[in-house]
Amino acid sequence: MPRIEARDGVLRVWLDAGDDGYVDLHHRFLRHHAGTDRHPKTGERTLCSSELADDVAPTDARVDAASGDLVVTWDGGATVARYTPAWLREVAYGRVDPGVAPPPSDAARFTVDAEAIGDLRAVVAEALARVRRDGLVIVRGGARRPTPVEATEPLIEAFLAAGLTVRETHFGRIEDLRPDNTTNANNDQLGYTDAPIDLHTDQPFIDDPPRFQLLQGVVPATEGGENAFVDAFLAARWFRAHEEADHALLATTPVRLHRKQKAFESIVDAPTLYYPGGWDDPAGFRVRYSYFTLAPFRVPFARMAAFYRAFDRFARLVRDPRNQVVARLEAGDFVLYDNHRVLHARKPFRGPRWVRGIYFDEGAVTAR
Repeated sequence: MPRIEARDGVLRVWLDAGDDGYVDLHHRFLRHHAGTDRHPKTGERTLCSSELADDVAPTDARVDAASGDLVVTWDGGATVARYTPAWLREVAYGRVDPGVAPPPSDAARFTVDAEAIGDLRAVVAEALARVRRDGLVIVRGGARRPTPVEATEPLIEAFLAAGLTVRETHFGRIEDLRPDNTTNANNDQLGYTDAPIDLHTDQPFIDDPPRFQLLQGVVPATEGGENAFVDAFLAARWFRAHEEADHALLATTPVRLHRKQKAFESIVDAPTLYYPGGWDDPAGFRVRYSYFTLAPFRVPFARMAAFYRAFDRFARLVRDPRNQVVARLEAGDFVLYDNHRVLHARKPFRGPRWVRGIYFDEGAVTAR
């Protein structure tokens, strides 16, 4: 049986089984085609859509259990219209593409066993191949010899040999993400606390954010501290299929990302979603999303409500745990992710959690 959901100026009607088998129809369209405004003799339409109020909305909407018809009450109860499932399918201008899936959440799909591969350079080659394909790789036991701290530099060297360069930021070359941090500059930010950090991309407030980030587990938390990751490219593709107008706003409206610390400040204006290589090119896709460095929106009054709606709908999509890959970093594990494509987060924790962070870009350093 069809089901319905009231949205902003729209009725969403499910015509098929499953979460994706629905059509969105505007209130104005449905009222205009209610079928009740016809001449009794000729059957011709007697209503022009311009006669409807700008904020036309139904008084009630339900699905008839016997026929499956959508039954909508308009005009404060004066008009009751029936829309058959066949008609709804025929006019389904807002039909979603059911073949577009949301981001995956199965951590095993992204996990590599370093012990099974053996050689560190082979592990790094496999990690890079996977991250270029999927945006994320979780490597178990890839950096624990002789100790995780002593394994950091050999791990960096292996990535340099594979064609990457280390990208220093205002934090330094290596970040020691731990609450008692004393080694990094500009450590007056959430990464150096035990507080939760929700989904974001790193360095979105600079012109050219680092392409990759490596997170290496040194000491696991006593409790909590899991990392979460979301493929924003797949989320954006799903969002475009389901909320095309909202997606267009995020892909065309610049927002301001502003990082202000005691000894550092940077501002960038850019769209949340950016597709320089086209809609279907994950390698060229870029997402900039950071709720804690987001400045007030600079959007015209007439578009502010619509932009907030679009931004919040995308945020709820990626914050849905069903669309997140969750992984706990044990000592010697590491995660590599594409910072242009993947959002990441951290759960709150207790205990001496220590994770090292290193940024990389594509391209080896040219010898001088």
